[in-house]
Amino acid sequence: MSFKNINELIILNLQYVQMENKVEKEKSNMTTIAEFVLLGFSDIPNSQWILFGIFLVIYLTILMCNSIIILITRIDPVLQTAMYFFLNNLFFLEICYVTVTIPRMLMDLLTQKGNISLVACATQMCFVLMFGVSECLLLTAMAYDRYVAICNPLHYPVVMNHKVCVQLAIAAWVSTAPAVIGETYQIFSLPFCGSNTINHFFCDIPPILKLVCGETFLNEVTVCVVTVVYIIVPFLLIIISYGKIIANILKISSARGRAKAFSTCSSHLIVVVLFYGTATITYLQPKPHQSEGTGKVISLFYTVLIPTLNPIIYTLRNKDIMVALRKLLSYYDDAKT
Repeated sequence: MSFKNINELIILNLQYVQMENKVEKEKSNMTTIAEFVLLGFSDIPNSQWILFGIFLVIYLTILMCNSIIILITRIDPVLQTAMYFFLNNLFFLEICYVTVTIPRMLMDLLTQKGNISLVACATQMCFVLMFGVSECLLLTAMAYDRYVAICNPLHYPVVMNHKVCVQLAIAAWVSTAPAVIGETYQIFSLPFCGSNTINHFFCDIPPILKLVCGETFLNEVTVCVVTVVYIIVPFLLIIISYGKIIANILKISSARGRAKAFSTCSSHLIVVVLFYGTATITYLQPKPHQSEGTGKVISLFYTVLIPTLNPIIYTLRNKDIMVALRKLLSYYDDAKT
């Protein structure tokens, strides 16, 4: 064997050793994470008890207000229509939605610890996504209900019969599960590097992806596809429905009739804009361009503030619910006396 061949063999061996060392180093940096740590609001430590009190009051308010509206829509004969059936589902959905995030946040504020197991984190993220996407589909069904009521009122009892309403509600609740479970499994099957700290108050996709080793482009594309299918497409259907609704309302000659028609849709439209706007910003914005502080504020908006505002929006702008609420209160007063 010539000196040149021996030299080449030595160089190849050195390159192989360097490659082995590099692989070992990458493996050592790649830790098997058994749990995460949710930082929550630890960046403002002096306000932990104040935040605990605020979020506890908000959570109890959401539970109480939504439960009262559900009770009213169930027992009042006037409210046994498709619109209130969907409203009933919406408020029950929001009770489930806030229960996935706020109690955990309250516990972390109380204990000053944010430790959460990998399985618990994946479960929380799965349910947050499932309930959030279900709300998108439920809001779309409610927009369709308003479209039929205003644009095709004579056929409304036939088109929006109880069977159709139940089918639409079941579809909103169930159809999201396969995509959400698949997305959650895909994300938590990835390797996580180094830090296990999540700068958030619950397990959400953007902060989790920041802890993943290697390239996450495919996962981000999947998130965008799921967002387009379950958020953007329903939102476009709502826009189309309201385009036709507004066109029909403008044809009404009576100003009082137009005002009444607008009032039946305005509450739903406000909720749609608030919910879809924040959800789209969160899940369609590229990961490098979304600051952790901004993500937290936006998440607070759609997980806490909107569920708090929804009962107020629907109650104050709905005469039927206000009348039913007065009936319930007067019945309660009579029972006490």
